[in-house]
Amino acid sequence: MHRGRVQGGDSGRTSIWIDHLRATRPVLVELLVQAQVATHEFVIAELALGSISGRTEFLAHLRDLPMIGTITHDEIMSFIEGQALFGRGIGLVDAHLLGAARLVPGTSVWTKDRRLAAAAQDLGVCAQWP
Repeated sequence: MHRGRVQGGDSGRTSIWIDHLRATRPVLVELLVQAQVATHEFVIAELALGSISGRTEFLAHLRDLPMIGTITHDEIMSFIEGQALFGRGIGLVDAHLLGAARLVPGTSVWTKDRRLAAAAQDLGVCAQWP
């Protein structure tokens, strides 16, 4: 999971994974081959709630990726307050991704959501979609 990218986004937003399922992204395939992609259990759970072709197999592949840790409720509440994440239009899953990425040096959040990307940029954990 070191020096990896964590795909982010919550339900109702276009995610890197959903875009990849619609049209294979060679850059994502290459990063997966190079073991440069990690994920978070909340991202997998969000995707599990959707209608995905080949859902069972896709979710199994996601579970095989390196996982970044989940932080506690008290930790996320302190993180939200300490980093002034309130009122920025991001959700709880987004905040968890940001907090977890900050705990693992070299990990960044990879998203196409502009609000999450702005918060990640401010925290120094924003990966850019090529």
